[in-house]
This record gives sequence, C-alpha cells and structure tokens, in this order.
Amino acid sequence: MARKYGEKVMFREYQEDDLGHMMDWINDEEIVQFLSDRFLYPQSSSQVEEFLNKAMSEDWSGFVISDRETGDYLGQIDFVNLDLKNGKAEIALVIGDTNNSSKGIGTEATKMMLDFGFNNLRLNRIELSCWDYNEKAIKLYEKLGFKEEGRKRKSRYYNGEYHDEILFGILREEWQEINDSV
Repeated sequence: MARKYGEKVMFREYQEDDLGHMMDWINDEEIVQFLSDRFLYPQSSSQVEEFLNKAMSEDWSGFVISDRETGDYLGQIDFVNLDLKNGKAEIALVIGDTNNSSKGIGTEATKMMLDFGFNNLRLNRIELSCWDYNEKAIKLYEKLGFKEEGRKRKSRYYNGEYHDEILFGILREEWQEINDSV
C-alpha cells in the first residue's frame, strides 16, 4: 500500500525498527490506561514482536503514524474488525509518546484514516470506542463528526472505580457533509 501524507504526519508501513518504539509505550501506564484490557499485564518483547510481524503482513489494515519529514515512529492507527462486505471498520489509535500529546497528531491521523476508509475502501461506517475518562479522545471524536451511539455502562474497572465505554460511529454521508462544508 502506498504511503499517505498529511501536513505533519505520514502513514507508512510497519517496519522491524518500530519494535523499540512500540516497547517504549506498550508498558507505559500513562498511555495504556486509555487502551483495551489487552494491556492490563506487561507485554514481553516477544509478544510485541509477534504483533509487529502480523502488522507487517499483507493482511494488515493499518499504518504507522510517523513524522512527515523524518519518518520517525509517532504511533499507529489501524482498522480492526474490517468488514468490506458490509462496508464498516473500527479504528484503533495510539500515540506512542506522551510528549506528542495535544500536538494535533491524533486529529490529523484520524482525519486521514477516515478519508482513506471512506474514499479508498468505500466504507459506509467507521466506529470506535473509548473510556469515559478519556476526555481528550471524546473531544477529538466529536470534533471530527463522530456521534455517540451508545454506552456500555460501568464496563471497565480502573483506578478504583467503574467507567463506561462510549461507542462512537460516523457514516460516509456525515463525513462527506462535513468535508463539503469546509
């Protein structure tokens, strides 16, 4: 798949050199607190390498988010549960360094992934979810036009209390309407 370029970031293929960058964030509580419970326990380098090998395969539906100029790893964005028959997919996003938080990287990457999904893969809907305490992500998704479609109430126990998982979705026509008005 060809690389994709935004203003600040480039979507590129996964590479063996990404393993070290992935290991930096994969056991970082500040980052994984917002991800799935798959990261509840520390991940070994062999587990991360196994994931990376899958991501480097032809069957993978995602990209490394990298610096546009240098190609340096910033994070990753993938379509999980990609269903081309029914025209839908779920986005999984991680920015792999808290120093890159609030710099617009996640916003640009999500916009690029929506554009790719709707215009290149002809998806009809794209969905994602996040925890109710991830206020930055909620603001980002709402800003980009995602609609809250439901909640799994008190479905995650974290930091001494239960939290809701918020389900978001955006349809192709909603994305087109937003982009046509800009």
